[in-house]
Amino acid sequence: MKTDTQGIVLRETKTSYNRRMLLLFTRDYGKISAGTSLGERGKTKSSLALQHFTFGRYTLHQGRSGYNIDSAEVVKSHYGIGENLDKYFQGSYVLEFTGKVLEEDVPMPAVFDLLVDFFQGLEEREKGFGTLVLAYQTKLFNYLGVMPKLDRCAICGKAIARPEEGAGKVFLSVADGGAICEECRREKAAEAQENSAADSLIYSVDFGIIDALKYFKSNSLKKLKNIALTEATGKQLQRFIRNYAAYHLDASNIKSEKMFIE
Repeated sequence: MKTDTQGIVLRETKTSYNRRMLLLFTRDYGKISAGTSLGERGKTKSSLALQHFTFGRYTLHQGRSGYNIDSAEVVKSHYGIGENLDKYFQGSYVLEFTGKVLEEDVPMPAVFDLLVDFFQGLEEREKGFGTLVLAYQTKLFNYLGVMPKLDRCAICGKAIARPEEGAGKVFLSVADGGAICEECRREKAAEAQENSAADSLIYSVDFGIIDALKYFKSNSLKKLKNIALTEATGKQLQRFIRNYAAYHLDASNIKSEKMFIE
């Protein structure tokens, strides 16, 4: 069976006889593995469409042993990402992260469109690349059904009040799946102390972190063009999202993460 679909290359592995295996995220079939003998060098429409950060159209042949890419052409090439080292590192991380959290053969057109928007936004931005990455990951949590609870305590259900409303400290708990109130945090700390254990996956955060997560969830990546988190807020949110993804989506041991995350 032959079919055409739009796609994005997430990963490439060279095999024998000048063949390559690609981890391809397609609009119609989700994440799939596909082999190809198309040349990787030169400036043909096929070779350009098989490069990272390219939104392409692919003709697939599905046989008993899996998919094969018979032809490919570029829909949109974001070559500007590769010309900036910081953009390249951030983009590579997002490709690897996306490939890690998606299931095989599960169509997710909304996530596909999100990744296309991310490429466009990353290429156009002049700074604050990490903010775009965090926004992408937050929206991906929402699409995958693991978005952190932010309005109410993830343990007792009590509304999370703002500081100006007389609230105490705000905490984000990886294991509990979102914000928890100060009272529940004290109870968890007492329980951990009783069991001689430490819960390192609970973070005391500024309420601005909660606001940022809500804003990322509710707004398209295109609306973030002129928004960048402060360095302190970005690192704090980055640490939470990294551990949250590892806990809830098994997204750990991401090699490209080491290129830019301290």
